[in-house]
Amino acid sequence: MDRSPAAEPDGPLAVADDAAGPAYAETAEPVVVAVGAEEPVHRDWWHRDHPTFTAISGFFSGLVFATVVPGLFMATIRFFADDSTAERTAEEAFPFVLLFLVIPIAAVAFPQTRRFGTYMFFGIVVALAVIIGVGTFVFWLMIRYSS
Repeated sequence: MDRSPAAEPDGPLAVADDAAGPAYAETAEPVVVAVGAEEPVHRDWWHRDHPTFTAISGFFSGLVFATVVPGLFMATIRFFADDSTAERTAEEAFPFVLLFLVIPIAAVAFPQTRRFGTYMFFGIVVALAVIIGVGTFVFWLMIRYSS
């Protein structure tokens, strides 16, 4: 079915009744918003200026940050050190992991990224709470039911 948006009487998302049944347009043209004498602004259905985009991306960045950074830290130590010295090396080098906290702190410090950084911290705290909570619960189950 080959239809152009201009040929549709009600716009690109209108329903067309054919012999095969109703068909819906698969894509819609972006909405063009003209503000005063400025150039028109093209808005897609999903754009980075959406109010929840920064919050969601910051939160999930915090979740990933809280799980990936320690994992990469241990993987790097295991790659460069053998198993007998990896544990001791990890304990000695752990303060360097805290240097990675400069990223969310800097995101909160600058006004342009403050909202993103705040939600990134929230994601980090939630991830750590879930990890500690689940770990504690599993440890309690192991102690309780191991006889």
